[in-house]
Amino acid sequence: MTPLTQKRLKAAFRGTTLLRSRDLTAQGFNRVQVQQAVQAGLLERAGRGLYRPPGADITEKHTLAEVGKQVPNGIICLLSALNFHRLTTQNPHEVWLALGHKSWSPRGHHVGLRIVRLSGPALNEGVETHTVEGVSLRVYNPAKTVADCFKFRYKIGLDVALEALRETWRARRATMKDLEHFARVDRVAQVMRPYFESLT
Repeated sequence: MTPLTQKRLKAAFRGTTLLRSRDLTAQGFNRVQVQQAVQAGLLERAGRGLYRPPGADITEKHTLAEVGKQVPNGIICLLSALNFHRLTTQNPHEVWLALGHKSWSPRGHHVGLRIVRLSGPALNEGVETHTVEGVSLRVYNPAKTVADCFKFRYKIGLDVALEALRETWRARRATMKDLEHFARVDRVAQVMRPYFESLT
């Protein structure tokens, strides 16, 4: 690999730690050059079709960045969103991801994924965009995440949903108006109402 190609490769990763094969192709690198870069130790495979430079500044949220790069239409939700917002003592070993009912199911990822399916406002409302390691990441806001926890309480446990509600309220990360709104969006207003009353 020529010094000029190496320089171009380094420039491609400016501002990010992760690029997909298609990102590298879009910047003029072919498969042979990518393979040569891996063999020469200039690139590391971070996952299927995902690459990073060796010694990249990896943060504790690197796994989320990988998922955000590989499944850009997914939304970080439930335990992973709680963890992202620092609203739980839970440390999930899988990434919880919301997808639309008609979205394809990601396969072949070395990162464990737990997929939940949503549609309409329950899928599209409450989404924030954050940047992690130069990767754009879609994450539900705290109030939406709390409502989701009650919606999927049989998957994650009512105790986790209650902890999320208490911690979000204690940390003032959502107003009662926000919580009530997303409870209605997720159709769990009746379920959550008694717990709202215990907060006020």
